[in-house]
Amino acid sequence: MLLRRLGWAGVASLLPASFAGFVRFLFPRALFEPEPVFRAGQREDYPLGTVSERFRRERGVWIVHDGGGIYALVARCTHLGCTPYWLEAEGKFKCPCHGSGFTRDGVNFEGPAPRPLERAKVGLDENGELVVDLSVRFRAEKGEWGRPGSYVEAAG
Repeated sequence: MLLRRLGWAGVASLLPASFAGFVRFLFPRALFEPEPVFRAGQREDYPLGTVSERFRRERGVWIVHDGGGIYALVARCTHLGCTPYWLEAEGKFKCPCHGSGFTRDGVNFEGPAPRPLERAKVGLDENGELVVDLSVRFRAEKGEWGRPGSYVEAAG
């Protein structure tokens, strides 16, 4: 009799756990990322010689305007993927994880980073607004920084 009650108690304790597992199955853990293409404003929003951190946190890019045009640098260190910081006073990007340093245009010059930062595709829509596409990347070591889409001319 005691064994029968213990058996039914065991079955009764498994039912809530099984139900909880079934309910959890209905709501899977999924990572919802934002769309890789986004609008970044007008070219005039980025004065010559500036590094904009406006999209660093939410999109993982800096918008840079230098003599070579306007381009979007991916905010991911090429060593182990940490997010570097832009140090305005020193004019460089600095990775907090292992000390890699990158120039304003993304070229690695110190630390263990094996290659320059990547650029995301940037273009203009029909209204002249900058459009960044994070799904397309350009790498300097492959000679891709001069290709169409790796930058936008500063003046229209």
